[in-house]
Amino acid sequence: MVLLDGRSGTGKTTLAGLLAARLGAQLVHLDDVYPGWDGLRAAADTVVTDVLGPPSGHRRWDWAASETDGWRAVDPGLPVVVEGCGALSRASAPLGSLRVWMEADDDVRWRRAIGRDGDVFAREWDRWAAQERAFIAAEDPASLADVVVLT
Repeated sequence: MVLLDGRSGTGKTTLAGLLAARLGAQLVHLDDVYPGWDGLRAAADTVVTDVLGPPSGHRRWDWAASETDGWRAVDPGLPVVVEGCGALSRASAPLGSLRVWMEADDDVRWRRAIGRDGDVFAREWDRWAAQERAFIAAEDPASLADVVVLT
């Protein structure tokens, strides 16, 4: 069980894809779990209650329709990589076998995230960043990590 966390634009998705391929693991992107732009805390809770515990899966979020779109099962008998801001919390940390926190300079993160997601994310950047700051202040995921990666 790999928990890979960090703010937007730190390279979580890229590293998670490489790790999942190397480990033959299932990959859970919290971008598929967040219930909209205000859903970081809810997704962090879902990691513990649903993804890593029974029922072992999560409801997928349809960003275009702004509603849930079915259930994605996770096989608890196979390796899993969970990536996204909110993956590593005080509640999820004991469930992980490897806990990773990723960091990058703010200007680098902005360029990467907006380059990837464009104007939609640019409009929501401040709203999302406020949730990231609140989550980090409450959970201190970097202190829970086995490894801190600077990108």
